[in-house]
Amino acid sequence: MSTIVDSVMQQLGGANLSQLSQQIGADESTTQQAVQAALPMLLGGLARNSANPTGAASLSGALAEHRGGGLLDDLGSLIGNPQSGAGAGILGHIFGNRRETVEQGVGQATGLNQQQIGKLLMVLAPIVMAVLARRHAGAGAATGAAPQADAAPPQGDLGSELQRETQEAAQRAPSGLGGLLGMLDRDGDGNPLNDIGRMTGGLGGMLGGR
Repeated sequence: MSTIVDSVMQQLGGANLSQLSQQIGADESTTQQAVQAALPMLLGGLARNSANPTGAASLSGALAEHRGGGLLDDLGSLIGNPQSGAGAGILGHIFGNRRETVEQGVGQATGLNQQQIGKLLMVLAPIVMAVLARRHAGAGAATGAAPQADAAPPQGDLGSELQRETQEAAQRAPSGLGGLLGMLDRDGDGNPLNDIGRMTGGLGGMLGGR
């Protein structure tokens, strides 16, 4: 199975990348780098929150809600109007009051300003959720289980998966992004997960009133 990074980058290729670049006001190369720089932050926040039963249950429930959605089949609408999606709610529950810190860190690593990164994260967060939901819906189908709206992946498996994906995303972040990777691993122990955890809050009710 491809990684979440692979799946997200595939979704944000071609015309979608061009549209996203225009939306945030950057060239395509810089936009692609910013996506790769932001993914470890998003995945790390999800991994941290899914490490406790309450957060894992909230995330599993949010994924179940996303399984029937067609976001990935019509990304143009989200990219054209980032505020139209669930990005703000998702980011609020992943990062809490640390969202601005994350935006500044990704901006410093890529040369983009905070407003540009804010738009990028508003687009990326729903895509990451949709990719996760599709992966787990596909896993259920592969086992022969009938897909059900309230079916959720095992919480322990989801947490482990997100930890692996965060490490993979951090390792694959573009060269020259040392500032961001340093923020991911502030204590220098080689594991960004614990440091991201200090930056993020609990999921709570991940999508609020949705």
